[in-house]
Amino acid sequence: MGRLLEGRHVTVVGAGLAGTECALQLAARGAAVLLVEMRPAVPTEVHRGGGFAELVCSNSLKSVKPASAAGMLKAELGALGSYLLGFAQQTRVPAGGALAVEREAFSVLATRAVEGCPLIEVQRREARDLSAEARETDALVLASGPLTSDALAASLAEATGAESLAFYDAAAPIVMADSLDYARVFRQSRYEEAGEGELARGDYLNAPFTKEEYGRFVDELLGAQCTVKRSFERKDLFQACQPIEEIARAGRDAARFGPMKPVGLTDPATGRRPWAVVQLRAEDRAGQSFNLVGFQTNLTFPEQRRVFSLIPGFEHAEFARYGVMHRNTFIDAPRLLDASLRLRAAADGAPVFVAGQLAGTEGYCEAIRSGLHAAISVAAELSGRALPLPGPQTAFGSLLSYATDPATVDYQPMHVNFGIIEPLERPVRNKGARYEAYARRGAEALEAYIAELDAAGLLAPARPDGAPVAPGAEA
Repeated sequence: MGRLLEGRHVTVVGAGLAGTECALQLAARGAAVLLVEMRPAVPTEVHRGGGFAELVCSNSLKSVKPASAAGMLKAELGALGSYLLGFAQQTRVPAGGALAVEREAFSVLATRAVEGCPLIEVQRREARDLSAEARETDALVLASGPLTSDALAASLAEATGAESLAFYDAAAPIVMADSLDYARVFRQSRYEEAGEGELARGDYLNAPFTKEEYGRFVDELLGAQCTVKRSFERKDLFQACQPIEEIARAGRDAARFGPMKPVGLTDPATGRRPWAVVQLRAEDRAGQSFNLVGFQTNLTFPEQRRVFSLIPGFEHAEFARYGVMHRNTFIDAPRLLDASLRLRAAADGAPVFVAGQLAGTEGYCEAIRSGLHAAISVAAELSGRALPLPGPQTAFGSLLSYATDPATVDYQPMHVNFGIIEPLERPVRNKGARYEAYARRGAEALEAYIAELDAAGLLAPARPDGAPVAPGAEA
């Protein structure tokens, strides 16, 4: 089964989350993979180096709770033998109920896995011509991400007869832990008791605001200079990545009912709930730097230093990285892709598949899962086997249905969420019970899907303990 694609050649463009997972999964099935990555020779606005699977925004892969859409997606990744999920678990940092990673260590593991695989050849160059790439391989997977180069985006648009769409995505700043004032900042996770020393068991740091401090902060935030002015409107921004200043423009209390909500927190200095709060999540295992949760921003770097110094405890803050805003390119997937993530339009050369954020599957784990799905789809295509599809009761199956349904109107990138999962046959009023019912039904659908993959011979080989075999180990 590990030699399913022996003798077949597949090109994967892009070594982000989707492309890295896809390349490893194809190699695990015996394919000779050419992985094309333009960094670091051709840099992007937000990447810092040439490592694979680099996380450029948050370091959180979201919730691991079973009765959540994000938790369901992780269960699916685990059951299918995702390599990147395994790397994330190996580099995990404390983040309450979320899976957050030490991003550099995570990228190092991914890069080593790829470069150490005898079936994967890496070429550091820019892929510019879709047809030229497709003519030199048995299958082509485009996983070039939200910062796809202009040349490749233009070539893709020419081949499909459709224009690429774009919105702006924002990344939050990272602050050095030893530059914070811990007389103001306290450690606590929501709905846990605050404390000091051994009692301070929360995974988050919290910077609490009084009503007056919050008012001044919002005033300065609204008056601050942004890097992008007229080149986008608020409607162009992906809702889950709204910059903090754009949230504030919706109303003076919008931020404290959004990313700055103080619900479930008690300031040990006052014994009361703060008026508003900025939560900080660890960027590394040692807790040397912290990400400002929900503080994606488009402010200029000098304005970030000035305005964010008004956050209590940030008076002398040193930033390891300022927030940035960048273009996010994606295709009109419902019109261009089928459920295998293959381009519907005939291409000049090999079949072309699109995975990751270029297809509009928004989110880290969503990108990983789409790369895994693309690998399975390529395996089915090149081996002449029918491709089983995950049902709409599963997390990724529901996202796949949304992203490839021609009836979808005004397509925008989407995370997995219970809003797109197939409704329960019998409505459940209680939200917690409803989510648990979704998870149970999804687990059953996942089990059936994996059985179909197994029967079709499309699963990658696994060790006796269920962990995936290192790709190329049998080569």
